[in-house]
Amino acid sequence: MKNLFFLFAVLMSLTLSAQELYDLPKNEKTRWISFENINAKKGAGAKENKGAKGHPFERIPAGESVDLVNIEGSGIIKRIWLTHSDHLTPEMLRSLKIEMFWDGEEKPAVSVPLGDFFGIGLGKSVPFESALFSDPEARSFNCVIPMPFKDGARITVTNEADRRLDMIFFDVNLIMKEHKEKELLYFHAYWNRELKTELGKDFTILPKVEGKGRFLGTNIGIFTDKRYENTWWGEGEVKIYLDGDTDFPTLAGSGTEDYVGTAYGQGTYNHQYQGSLVADAEEGAYAFYRYHIPDPIYFYNDIKVTIQQMGGAPKAKVRALVNENGAELIPVTVDKAPNFVRLLEMKNPPKLNDEDFPDGWTNFYRSDDVSATAYFYLNKPSSDLPQLQPVEVRVKDIIKK
Repeated sequence: MKNLFFLFAVLMSLTLSAQELYDLPKNEKTRWISFENINAKKGAGAKENKGAKGHPFERIPAGESVDLVNIEGSGIIKRIWLTHSDHLTPEMLRSLKIEMFWDGEEKPAVSVPLGDFFGIGLGKSVPFESALFSDPEARSFNCVIPMPFKDGARITVTNEADRRLDMIFFDVNLIMKEHKEKELLYFHAYWNRELKTELGKDFTILPKVEGKGRFLGTNIGIFTDKRYENTWWGEGEVKIYLDGDTDFPTLAGSGTEDYVGTAYGQGTYNHQYQGSLVADAEEGAYAFYRYHIPDPIYFYNDIKVTIQQMGGAPKAKVRALVNENGAELIPVTVDKAPNFVRLLEMKNPPKLNDEDFPDGWTNFYRSDDVSATAYFYLNKPSSDLPQLQPVEVRVKDIIKK
């Protein structure tokens, strides 16, 4: 019983923030921003239509933007809730762009397709809850990542689809307060997609970013190439290059499913810090996430994050993929206990169809359609990361797949 009580106490202490629920801090003002009080002014909410639901939503014509937040001052965004009238359409989830600007910067710290930003990629909507994002019934978007700012904050949504968005509703909850820290860490997010990853080259989750900060994690989406059939796609390791790493990273995992907390394949599951929200072998669609909250990843000079595109299957199946399906692949290791053959370390490795190619489970580089959103804090309100890819790249083949 004592052990159970101790465990409960520990869990409660982890659940609560540094501030106790009964504390009343000085000089901190609670504000909500919605279309009912777009400027977060005191005593100015719900004025339209004599206070009777006069402005709950806006429409966004094709090619236009709407400001969700545009305020001056110092504070912390604590929660974002949002929904819209086309929340189940993959094309719209990728065509809507959410951007966040801090302290008057012209370049956004966040520029990500709206659906992908809120914790799940591939233009999918499923019910889930993680430590940072949630979608209770697959029709809304919630984010509770703290987003501090010193001189102002602006959040916009742009409709880059070819049709009007009839309704967008939102609610941003924030605290207005002065920051005593000399150096503030600002929230950033980056999105990348490769329709066909380069064979033998790691996919970039986060390009090299210079500065100090913390990597929060990522959600990743994969549409597998049909030529690999239903063979296992998740042998690739996540690599995190820290503070001057060049050819090899300081942090390296042991496989894709290992990185998100499972093993020997990957089905659907939903935990606070890791999960797999989509695992559809027939469609070849997989969406999963990992958030480094209990296991923080800090950097003090720079960071880069990648994941290998690597699969595995028995030798005979790998041969069939190449010889019958024309699949592009590069064998890298073969495992048959007690032997583990590292093909890339051999001076003259045997070719896949050679008689002396080893028997066993064969891991190989492969090429798929991969996308990812990276979340991180940085000691600068903007970065030198590339701008968001055009909408044509974001939506290509997403419905057909």
